[in-house]
Amino acid sequence: MIIGISGSNGSGKDEIAKVLESMNFRHFSLSDMIREEIRSRGEEVTRDNLIRVGNEMRENEGASVLAKRAIEKVEDGENFAFSSIRNPSEVELFEKRDDFILIKVTTPIKVRFERIVARGKQGDPTSLEELKEKERQEMSSNPNNQQIDKVAKMAKVTIINNKSLEVLREKIERFVGDYIYKLQDNRPDWDYYFMKIADAVKVRASCMSAKKGTIIVKDKKIISTGYNGTAKGIEHCTAGGCKRCTLRHLGKIKSGVYSAPCTCAHSEENAIVQAAHNGTSTKGAKLYTTFTPCNGCARMIINAGIVEVIAKVRYPDDIGTKMLKKAGVKLRVL
Repeated sequence: MIIGISGSNGSGKDEIAKVLESMNFRHFSLSDMIREEIRSRGEEVTRDNLIRVGNEMRENEGASVLAKRAIEKVEDGENFAFSSIRNPSEVELFEKRDDFILIKVTTPIKVRFERIVARGKQGDPTSLEELKEKERQEMSSNPNNQQIDKVAKMAKVTIINNKSLEVLREKIERFVGDYIYKLQDNRPDWDYYFMKIADAVKVRASCMSAKKGTIIVKDKKIISTGYNGTAKGIEHCTAGGCKRCTLRHLGKIKSGVYSAPCTCAHSEENAIVQAAHNGTSTKGAKLYTTFTPCNGCARMIINAGIVEVIAKVRYPDDIGTKMLKKAGVKLRVL
């Protein structure tokens, strides 16, 4: 779960962060990254310098630069809180994650000013008018500058902080309890899951043609895998083991021409043969492959009793796909 905290100066962002830290959230302020930059320049960390240098960083490295650096700190299985979010591009980058939600904390300006005076922080406004002026500076029309007003409008949840810290803690704890399950990463469906595995299988391909991967699945369990390349014990195609592929890459023959013998097996062939080698039945199974099958592989799929083929990309030759249709083998291209 990742919580973004937005709000005006003195609204209670730091207090919310403290509550979340007490609940084992890891807290980072995007302003800390600006502070590091200011110190590296040998300058004093003031509110004016934070605004100026932050705007410069967004101008030079993109409006979402602080969010990019913050996301690098995120670890799987841990909860995080990020405060000092001041630009819409930062929110947009965070929102690419399913486990992120932006909240805003609101407090009347007079109450905020009283809190600011009470904390006595260097560089803070000393009058209500100065506070209003500084906040106007944080509402720039420049997309690379601070735009706190626009960030606030992007928040999904509003926390009103006009009472005691105990009340604020209760609100935060209730909010976390309401959202902790809603903000878990969405699990991919079975097609996405198995096709990702087929994509991983293809990296082992030893053929100079396009790398292809196949897995055979039965009852949602992988029973066999295959990638394209030469047979066991034969020199790899990528090392000159296949005369036909070598000639094609030398420009001697065109793609699709088989005037020279090809010693490479397709990924679907290898997956089916591997299942047979291990004594595993493919009857009633599904086959996931990164390309729709050629006519040769289609024949093997049909005779192997495979009932469905799920492919990632459609191969230019449709002879195999037509053959599958005639045989009653279901075909889906993702």
